[in-house]
Amino acid sequence: MAFPSDLDEDAPIFAIAMAAELANMHPQTLRQYDRMGLVTPRRTAGRVRRYSLRDVAQLREIAVLSNEGVSLEGIARVLELQREVLGLRRRVRALEAELADERLTRLGGRIFAAGERGDVVPLAHGRRTARRTEVVVWRPARIHDAEAEADADADERRPKRTRAKASAPRTRASRAKRPPDA
Repeated sequence: MAFPSDLDEDAPIFAIAMAAELANMHPQTLRQYDRMGLVTPRRTAGRVRRYSLRDVAQLREIAVLSNEGVSLEGIARVLELQREVLGLRRRVRALEAELADERLTRLGGRIFAAGERGDVVPLAHGRRTARRTEVVVWRPARIHDAEAEADADADERRPKRTRAKASAPRTRASRAKRPPDA
């Protein structure tokens, strides 16, 4: 049976007999579910139960789960998780609306600056970071510069070799005239 769409789903309009008929259940079953907290109808001033369209839909869902073999404790857990999901969805919608409002009211785009430790810091529109007097010079290292520095460091760490001093400087001519070693 389809419900009219113009009715308020949370309006407590059905007496227990009508709700039981709409859910294809016995009225005593509805009383038991009320005691267990599965479906909690609103009460009138005279303590008479009144069920809403949402309550009837939940009663039908309980009937389906029960027919599938889910225990009443399992049904209670499923309903609890569904309520939690519904609450979270409402919270997400509220946060999305708040974010959309913030984007509409914010002047310009988001502004970021570098923090003292190099981290990224968001700034409010129209605010500046504290001025610093330090100067930082950045020079990109080139590959051949880095290799030359590494070679120079290696040369400094090598032990110096000492040569035996010759009495006369050696030239090509003196090497040629030298007698062969015996």
